Amino acid sequence: MSRPVAVVTGATSGIGREIALGLSKADHHVVMIGRDGARGAAAVESIKAERPGASLDLHLTDLSSLADTRALAAALIEKHPAISLLVNNAGVFSASREVTGEGHEKVLAINHLSPFVLTGALLPALQAAGRARIVAIGSDTSDRAKIDPDNLELERGWNFVRAYGQAKLAQMITTFVLAERLAGSGVTANVVHPGAVATNLIRAQGPIGLAWKIMAPFMLTAREGAETPLHVSLAPALSEATGLYFKARKAAPPNPLALNPVLRRAVWSATEQLISGRAMAPRRT
Repeated sequence: MSRPVAVVTGATSGIGREIALGLSKADHHVVMIGRDGARGAAAVESIKAERPGASLDLHLTDLSSLADTRALAAALIEKHPAISLLVNNAGVFSASREVTGEGHEKVLAINHLSPFVLTGALLPALQAAGRARIVAIGSDTSDRAKIDPDNLELERGWNFVRAYGQAKLAQMITTFVLAERLAGSGVTANVVHPGAVATNLIRAQGPIGLAWKIMAPFMLTAREGAETPLHVSLAPALSEATGLYFKARKAAPPNPLALNPVLRRAVWSATEQLISGRAMAPRRT
């Protein structure tokens, strides 16, 4: 019997690497998405050392590029027509506003636009699996965030906390909308806050980077941070749970903005416009 296929973005270090290891231990074939070849090869070898017989693929992709994200999805579907799990883990936190080669604000592109595009493109394979789960790795910064659908790129009023919080809230909102649209299809979609984890998410120099290093010893390890994402990805009791926000293995109240139906429609529409109007899933009637 073939192993269920799991796709994990940002899988070559930190929480993503630990999620890939945990899924390997659960006898999944894990497709690891990363951007650095050397780091990716090292992650594959380290997982195989811990889990002899692990079934792994490594794909290198720049997830700041929506074109590359679409190309990745096409390659994955060609090789894996049925995918049982998608973990959108890749993320970035930046100390200054940067713009991608396609003209998108980078924090939004990696934390929200790319997973939106990847998820939409992989939906046929997820639905082909019969039962499948989509797990978005969120952040409790979304709990306090505000969001302006007309200014998702933050061309006005950018700062690093606002950019990250708004991107993660946008990811949460569209994940919840997708859960509604996929209701009854066998595909679930949930958001998980892994906890405050000492990873390399923040690579900035200066005061921000220094503060992160000072706090790191008091934060969760990457392995500890992977526990709730793995629980939501694998627990039989959660096979039908959808449209929820998880913290410490339990469903938690999300930012009330994420439950506002008018705002949900506006954020979904604005996201589609930013990715050139490519729709994700048809509305169910």
